[in-house]
Amino acid sequence: MRGDLMDDRERHEAGMGVRRQVLGDAHVDRAVAGTDEFTADFQDFITRYAWGEIWTRPGLDRRTRSCITLAVLATLHHDEELAMHVRAALRNGLTPAEVGEVLLQVGVYAGVPAANRAFKVAQQTLRQEAG
Repeated sequence: MRGDLMDDRERHEAGMGVRRQVLGDAHVDRAVAGTDEFTADFQDFITRYAWGEIWTRPGLDRRTRSCITLAVLATLHHDEELAMHVRAALRNGLTPAEVGEVLLQVGVYAGVPAANRAFKVAQQTLRQEAG
């Protein structure tokens, strides 16, 4: 257990800060602007727990967390989230070559079809980011 236990408000604030650093202000601003009564609890949940609890932990750096996230999203075929996290990985200091290395690892442990699909998503995303 972490010694720096935060209350929900602090966790939300910390999570929003990391979320903005990793995903960028434009992405987070769009997500916040699209929040309504139906999605408010979910947005609060992911901000507090995914970003405020997990991504703020000191045990792994953001580059490593990005690698893990890319591998899991690729394995589970979550293409939209994968594209978002390819961009986040670049923000966290991964190179396109390192993104490719993560996806090669997916090919060995999750299967060639998962990696093939993920490479297509990553290739398109990297081209968009470069252009």
